[in-house]
Amino acid sequence: MKKTLQRLLQALSDQLPDVSLRVHFWDGDTQTFGNDQPVFTVTFATKDAARSIFRRGSAGFREEYVVGNIEVEGDLKQLLHVGMDPRIQDMKLPLEVKAAVLFRHLTSLNTVKRSPVNIAHHYDLGESFFKQYLDESMTYSCDYFRSEGDTLEQAQRQKYEHICRKLQLKAGETLIDIGCGWGGMLLYAARHYGIAGVGCTLSRHQAEYAGEMVAREGLKKGITILCEDYRNITGRFDKFVSIGMFEHVGKSYVSTFMEKTRNLLRPGGLGLLHTVGKERDTAGDPWTQQYIFPGAYIPTLDHVIRAMGEKTLVPTDIENLRLHYAATLDEWGKRLEANASTIEKLAGSAAVRMWRMYLNGSAAAFRWGDIRVYQILFTNGLTNDLPLTREHLYARGPDSTPPRW
Repeated sequence: MKKTLQRLLQALSDQLPDVSLRVHFWDGDTQTFGNDQPVFTVTFATKDAARSIFRRGSAGFREEYVVGNIEVEGDLKQLLHVGMDPRIQDMKLPLEVKAAVLFRHLTSLNTVKRSPVNIAHHYDLGESFFKQYLDESMTYSCDYFRSEGDTLEQAQRQKYEHICRKLQLKAGETLIDIGCGWGGMLLYAARHYGIAGVGCTLSRHQAEYAGEMVAREGLKKGITILCEDYRNITGRFDKFVSIGMFEHVGKSYVSTFMEKTRNLLRPGGLGLLHTVGKERDTAGDPWTQQYIFPGAYIPTLDHVIRAMGEKTLVPTDIENLRLHYAATLDEWGKRLEANASTIEKLAGSAAVRMWRMYLNGSAAAFRWGDIRVYQILFTNGLTNDLPLTREHLYARGPDSTPPRW
């Protein structure tokens, strides 16, 4: 086992010569791979920890890390970058592991009955947990950075402003937010653009928190928060937005989501779908699906666009914010480390290690892997009333205040 692991590590070092690592083996031996000062050190506490990697690939590595059988010192993101090498990604999984992955997929399909269970698995940790690493608006999606010096709070406000401009929001319009989370988008749009809106989430904790924020800001007459499945929402709205929710819809329900979108958005109305995605249909990550987001499905861009077209939704603009999400995850990771002791008291040491792995792994995936995040602007049916350029997204007034429509 040890010699096999050494051969694999040497092959990876030859493939990525700019990344040096030091490895402590379970028998006390230490070996350095690469020619430079190691950027991280990996300790295998047991032989079984190494065996788990060969059985389950990157999922096995992360499982052993969470329970403490593997320790990492140094740059975790660089280590996870190494883990994205095809020699690990293309490792053949045993038949029983493939069967287990299929079983998890089939038992986590996002039916109306199952979806609340999948959402609860993640979000029912409660706002006290997520407050430890999110910004003050409790926004749990990709920021929009205008400069490297932007704070997390600035970048989230800039994201909402960017979306409001894309949707050309105007005072008095109605906005439906599918998967509204803790309410950040609706609150921003109501404060700055004077819209009325409805938001829905399947998380009871999110719905309660968002409702309290709406009441605190005196917006109850204009903003309604529902703890409800998107498939049960009714009404017609001038504008539509969904941020970071589409990944939870599931492959089997993409068409259902698009049909509901068409029915909720008035003819000619503008909508924006903000979703993680990719160009190629690659295998999903079994570790993330099992431990972080049961039922999650990362769609390919062409699947999303075809599904829109089949429901007469017309894409008008697509923006890839991949590096913005990597930077967002970096900031979340810093706050997680700063508040690790509090998180451990709230949820245990394994939760700290799990979320450290998740946030760093996701940041690495957006930087070096095949994961993207798209903002797709679309209309319900064909319309000729849109701006001819993107100038309205970036125009600044004389006092640098964004213009209002």
